[in-house]
Amino acid sequence: MAAPAIHRATYQDVLDAPEHLVAELIDGQLHLHPRPAKPHAAATTVLGEELGPPFRRGRGGPGGWIILDEPEIHLGADVLVPDLAGWRRERMPQIVADEAFFTLAPDWACEVLSPATAKTDRTDKLRIYAQREVSWVWLVDPLAHTLEVLERTASRWTILSSHRDDDRVRARPFDAFELELALLWADVVLPDAPR
Repeated sequence: MAAPAIHRATYQDVLDAPEHLVAELIDGQLHLHPRPAKPHAAATTVLGEELGPPFRRGRGGPGGWIILDEPEIHLGADVLVPDLAGWRRERMPQIVADEAFFTLAPDWACEVLSPATAKTDRTDKLRIYAQREVSWVWLVDPLAHTLEVLERTASRWTILSSHRDDDRVRARPFDAFELELALLWADVVLPDAPR
């Protein structure tokens, strides 16, 4: 008896996914996960707020970037939704409002890890980002209070640095600015943490 054929997901499956879930296509498989939990959402929001003025607006920094929250990015047959992504303006000077998604790989992607997505973020998505020549990936863990900075060298990732807790960080590609990591988790109290 032959094994049943595996359904190869398509973009229609992404479009048909329930609105309360994030849908991604990775290696022909549909991945659904819930919207970010509170620590995840807080870290992502604060990181975007911190990077926006110096790098998107050029206030207190060099400018020259477009940085977006949860953009849908089509990289070949894969559809990824990083928590944050950034494009150098020399590669993407403006956002063209022709489609609901991007087909140009970002220069930088940030994945904020959660128990539901960490395995995929650290394996499948990193592989796809490397194949599509994303230069840097940040992995932020809001529960462990860590930041890992990765840089693509050829088709492999090199860990440039790892940071934790209340470190003050100058991390590529945004090393013209000092990021206070404590800000990313300052507003969230974990249930078993002292208050």
